[in-house]
Amino acid sequence: MVFTSNSPAETESIGEIVARTLKAGSVVILKGAIGSGKTVFTKGIAKSLGITEVITSPSYTISAEYRGDVLLRHIDLYRTDSDEELELLGFDELSGGPAVAVIEWGEKAAHFLPDPDVIVEFEILAGEKRVITVAGIRDEKKRTIACQ
Repeated sequence: MVFTSNSPAETESIGEIVARTLKAGSVVILKGAIGSGKTVFTKGIAKSLGITEVITSPSYTISAEYRGDVLLRHIDLYRTDSDEELELLGFDELSGGPAVAVIEWGEKAAHFLPDPDVIVEFEILAGEKRVITVAGIRDEKKRTIACQ
């Protein structure tokens, strides 16, 4: 599915819509340049999961957990450089379990991950305009999104 977002608010709303297809144990990979909207999209996922805390990029902390209707693990691998570093962080434990795991720069740890449920790619067009491509959502869930 391909969405066009004209603002951060629209990007967040798209995250909310996609979150309706997720459940505990879902893994979501976010791909895109710095500033492309990955964390804003994650804010929408968090909102849909009933999380009221402020969501910020975990670029320096690598991982943050938020409790709502479902636990959300927001992981940012931008600053990781090696498999050894991922192992030291216990990445395999962070990305599993009874949580929705949203992983920015997840391609850096593809071999550590189960197959993701959703892959979201962000393309910056101009200003705040983005093309957001969502893959991996099963057909019956696509129909749910189409009705939104």
